[in-house]
Amino acid sequence: MDKLNNQQLLQQLTDHFGEDITRHEEPYGLLTVHTNKERIIELLRFLKESVGFIYLTDITAVHYPEGENTFAIVYHVHNLVENIRVRIKVSIPVSDPKIPSATVVWAGANWMERETYDFFGVQFEGHPDLRRILNMDDMEVFPMRREYPLEDPNRVDKRDFYFGR
Repeated sequence: MDKLNNQQLLQQLTDHFGEDITRHEEPYGLLTVHTNKERIIELLRFLKESVGFIYLTDITAVHYPEGENTFAIVYHVHNLVENIRVRIKVSIPVSDPKIPSATVVWAGANWMERETYDFFGVQFEGHPDLRRILNMDDMEVFPMRREYPLEDPNRVDKRDFYFGR
């Protein structure tokens, strides 16, 4: 039997999920598929149970403040037997950051989702214990959101005339 490759995996996913695979790309050889939040648990379960992606490497988020102001919830899973990885992305709006919890597929998703909640404020629906894990409990902001400027605009030590420009 041939070793599973990105094209075969993409074919299996598009055969099974059809239009719910909204787009795909292959940056640096890593297959990345985009889907919607309604089908994410089914897709993760299919990858684990039918294709052998038994290792959940990471769950995180990326905030894209320009344009649509969305979060991309990113899942990395690994098939250890075939030594192939895949990245799954789901876009959700910042105004309603809710997505189903992957703890129903992998118990280890618990802490990854808590970290993503802690830094981005993404609500993982159905999570058994969604609370802050690294920041203070009474903290009211989510530090990885790109809602604030990177530097204080009032700082004078960064002005061009100090550097001869």
